Amino acid sequence: MTGIPCTLMRGGTSKGAYFLAGDLPADPAERDDLLLRVMGSPDPRQIDGIGGAHPLTSKVAVVSVSQRPDADVDYLFLQVAVDEPAVSDKQNCGNLLAGVGPFAVEQGLVKAGDPETTVRIRMVNSDSVAVATFATPGGRVRYDGDTAISGVPGTASPVYLDFADTEGSATGALLPTGRIRDVIGGIDVTCIDNGMPVVVAEASAFGLTGYESVADLAADEKLRDRIQSLRLQAGRLMGLGDVSTASVPKTTLVAPARDGGVISTRTFIPLRVHDSIGVLGAVTVATALAIEGAVGHDLAALPAPGAPMAIEHPTGRLDVLVELDGPPQRPTVRRSSLVRTARKLFDGRVHPRHA
Repeated sequence: MTGIPCTLMRGGTSKGAYFLAGDLPADPAERDDLLLRVMGSPDPRQIDGIGGAHPLTSKVAVVSVSQRPDADVDYLFLQVAVDEPAVSDKQNCGNLLAGVGPFAVEQGLVKAGDPETTVRIRMVNSDSVAVATFATPGGRVRYDGDTAISGVPGTASPVYLDFADTEGSATGALLPTGRIRDVIGGIDVTCIDNGMPVVVAEASAFGLTGYESVADLAADEKLRDRIQSLRLQAGRLMGLGDVSTASVPKTTLVAPARDGGVISTRTFIPLRVHDSIGVLGAVTVATALAIEGAVGHDLAALPAPGAPMAIEHPTGRLDVLVELDGPPQRPTVRRSSLVRTARKLFDGRVHPRHA
């Protein structure tokens, strides 16, 4: 076996395998079977593949030249389950998105500029476009730099991400239930989708402070059952149907900020506790905070209009800028933006285990 061309990259606070679409089978079932064997799933350690035994390190980006006039490349995100034979395309990943532009330049899909390059990326999962701008001095991607992001050691070169048309990415509406608030099992929630379907609830509604460690939350089996019950009901209300085996919606519990940010968060993906918070999850939570009457709005220390929101999470904070238009009860999203970093870890050929 000669292997398959592959680049392993850290994108934001995630890590994944990046492939050119032409190097993978065109049939989705064959492709998914191959990726399970590449990543080493199903196995809790992913010992016979390149996955990192965690949802944040068992991800795939499939990139190709776009046929759309408003995009340079297409980016399909695939979440490969760790301990079950499942591959999902039901969500975006804004962290791996940070590596798509640099990957596209290095693969010759986009010509590099000097001193920087802007790449228009169609996120296939939601059919929306993000714009990535990053340093390419002398026409070469620069990965080293002095930008730090929470959850990643050291510093790297910044990748500026601007999002458009992420409203209703998976559900078709910013507020897919048609309401700013719903009550599920006696708990007030806001079901919202600005790039990622999320159920926002106050941590106190679960008898929590919202500042618990990831390990403490992960050890609470009763909490996991309650989160699952909540998101199963929310999934139906959001028009997602039976989400028992789906990776969305995510659930984010919020509490007042305690480290100078806007809000404190604890996120479940969908039941495993996130060590930080996903990019588009943070964008969606920030959007909820900006809507009067939404869960979290009254807890949030909101900044001045036009200023970024610092979303606190277990390993730091993520700054997100969200601008809304329209009436308070039926808001629309004008734009969302943030800064990530990315780094190439290796390129070569990956050798999947035999079927």
